[in-house]
Amino acid sequence: MPGRFAGRRALITGSSRGIGAATAERLAAEGADVAITARTAEPSGHLAGSLTETAARLAKYGGRVAVVTADLTDEHDRSRIVPEAADQLGGPIDILVNNAAAAMYAPVLDFPLKRRRILFEANVFAPVDLAAAVAPSMIAAGEGWIVNISSGAAHPAEGPPFDLGPHGATIATYGASKGALGRLTNGMAAELEGTGVRVNAVEPRAAVMSEGAQALVGETIRPELIESMEQMVEAIVALCQCPPDVTGQQLVSLDLLDAWGLTVHNLDGTPIGSETADGAA
Repeated sequence: MPGRFAGRRALITGSSRGIGAATAERLAAEGADVAITARTAEPSGHLAGSLTETAARLAKYGGRVAVVTADLTDEHDRSRIVPEAADQLGGPIDILVNNAAAAMYAPVLDFPLKRRRILFEANVFAPVDLAAAVAPSMIAAGEGWIVNISSGAAHPAEGPPFDLGPHGATIATYGASKGALGRLTNGMAAELEGTGVRVNAVEPRAAVMSEGAQALVGETIRPELIESMEQMVEAIVALCQCPPDVTGQQLVSLDLLDAWGLTVHNLDGTPIGSETADGAA
């Protein structure tokens, strides 16, 4: 299994921490050259993790590592990402994982327009722009993989009465942005049908306790409603290698693992449970 992404060049957004950093490590562990991107390279804000730290973890696997700092909410800034990543990696991007997202919660009718614009720039427009930037070289190569990370928040609440959970309707605008991303995923797949480029979206079935999720909802999520980072990453990397007929899909992590009979691996590519007592594989 190690080396199955050898010769591939991957770009993962939102790679300072969480799902993005974990996905980048898993792809690097399996042979890919990886470009990582976020707004800053060094630690910023109150959350642990940075592009510099992610790059250091990736470097130990021996492949090329590209670091591109850019603000995804700025259309001009994000237009640099794909060209700079391809230049640093020495060739066009084969795999794009649109993981970065802005997560802001507020009542729908009181959500400031400026914040709504940030949500849609980061969660909808940026993924589409990056997909458009990588598509021509993927089409020329006859294959490519675009994976958009979605959210269960995209699904409308049933009611009345509405069972909205701990955040109530404050998650609706964020969910709307992820719903839009899902529909555009399907549309891009339809446009690219027959080119060999696969475009899919995947969401966690349960909460993945990344640094950001821990800060937002960590104290309100029951343990049985949590899935591991490794499970989510397993589903993502499966879609980074899926066949041409798997495209335009809206998939759920744990359901995908079950349907495809996938074994969950550590971020270094070794099967979970293969470690010895002292932690060595």
